Amino acid sequence: MRLKDKVSIITGAGKGIGKSTALLFAEEGSQVVICSRTKSDLDRVEEEISRKGGRCLSIVADISDRTNVDRLARRVLDQYKRVDILVNNAGIYPSRPLVDVSEQEWDNVIDTDLKSMFLCCKAVIPTMIAQRKGKIVNMSSVTGGVVGSATYVPYSAAKGGALGFSRSLALELAEYGINVNVVSPGTIVTPGIESLATVDRTLDLSGSDMPLKRLGDPMDVAYAVLFLASEESNYITGQMIVVDGGCVIVEHKQ
Repeated sequence: MRLKDKVSIITGAGKGIGKSTALLFAEEGSQVVICSRTKSDLDRVEEEISRKGGRCLSIVADISDRTNVDRLARRVLDQYKRVDILVNNAGIYPSRPLVDVSEQEWDNVIDTDLKSMFLCCKAVIPTMIAQRKGKIVNMSSVTGGVVGSATYVPYSAAKGGALGFSRSLALELAEYGINVNVVSPGTIVTPGIESLATVDRTLDLSGSDMPLKRLGDPMDVAYAVLFLASEESNYITGQMIVVDGGCVIVEHKQ
């Protein structure tokens, strides 16, 4: 019960890492607010949390849109009067050479993966400042946050931006007792990755070439998010935890 009675907002919570984080937070005693663009996904997560005895509120929202985000924040504050934790997890990662990326596709990735962090943080920070306490966990990636990856230029730009955004915001908010940190996953077996593997036959989901001999599970990332959202990380801010099975520390020889 490390998050007992804490109110947490998790974006992109309908599937994958967001879903696992929501389930884990609920098990740890949090009142979880989950949001996604897809109501059917949220309904399934809410049902699973409720079945396990957890507390959940689901809100359909496009968090790349300021009006949607403001509505989300108002509803949470009207119902719970506080926000203790914000997990900015929503993201998309289309794979395409940059010369084939349209301006609209670029904007969609940047808006979903990076602008949404700005909007959600801006919406809840005044409440956290008034509380003199809060935890913000932003999802970056080893792609963009640590290394480069061909055909993922917009995603890399967004995730690299998330790291810089979080470090600067951590400095702004430190005096108010608000911690801002980053989790950077490697290849995690989510529905999105599984769909990508059906298109890209070269994508190996066995993880046999990884130092830990497997790819990541969404719960591997959720536990890192839990640590940064809990009281156990009170003296940590502006930092990044890489959850990648050791991939980025492997020496690549020519």
